[in-house]
Amino acid sequence: MKTTNNTIFISGGSAGIGLAFAKKLSAAGNKVIINGRNEERLQNALKELDNAVAIQGDLSVAEDRIRIAKELTTQYPEVNIIINNAGAAFMNDLSDSKNNAAEKAFQEINTNYLSVIDFTQLVLPHLIQQKDAAIVNITSIAVFRGNKYLPTYSASKAALHLYTQGLRDSFEENPNLNVYEVYPPLVNTEFSAEIGGANGISPSEVADELFLALEKNQFDVLVGESKKFADKL
Repeated sequence: MKTTNNTIFISGGSAGIGLAFAKKLSAAGNKVIINGRNEERLQNALKELDNAVAIQGDLSVAEDRIRIAKELTTQYPEVNIIINNAGAAFMNDLSDSKNNAAEKAFQEINTNYLSVIDFTQLVLPHLIQQKDAAIVNITSIAVFRGNKYLPTYSASKAALHLYTQGLRDSFEENPNLNVYEVYPPLVNTEFSAEIGGANGISPSEVADELFLALEKNQFDVLVGESKKFADKL
């Protein structure tokens, strides 16, 4: 699909991978709408971007999702790409009987999976009216194999992965709507600091891979270490 003159909504766009997407796409001549929970962080991110605006809100909260979807589609009717990037992750030691594993898993499933389904459903009627539209879901290398440090996070991203495949299949006969999935490995962001993110790749590498994938209509976007799992797609 085209990689310029789009209007692109990016959840979790004030930092990390989301901000890297915003920088790459705005520099390429797209209008970018970033979303995040913290207004101050959003405003600081806007200082680093051209042709960008922000919509504050927490997509894990139903009332905010409804408000954001309405504001997005009414104030920016030209929006044609949605990047579902916002996420939650917790170290979750399943061997610790004092650890509230279910509560952490609930937050991850709500943010990383259920909220994405609901928000996507809210904006889909608008997207399918566009001549060239896309939904981009950010999953993880963790969809290929969970680990003991992030078992429930991995499960939430695996659920999003299967939903994304189903969404893509549902619209395979619609040439105007493409569904992409990005599989980042460990990335050096504040989000991943607790699990050794300093050893990960840069957020800009993930953004570069997505940009190339959009150019080539490559719907599965493997990044860095996740490329070794290409045969599992």
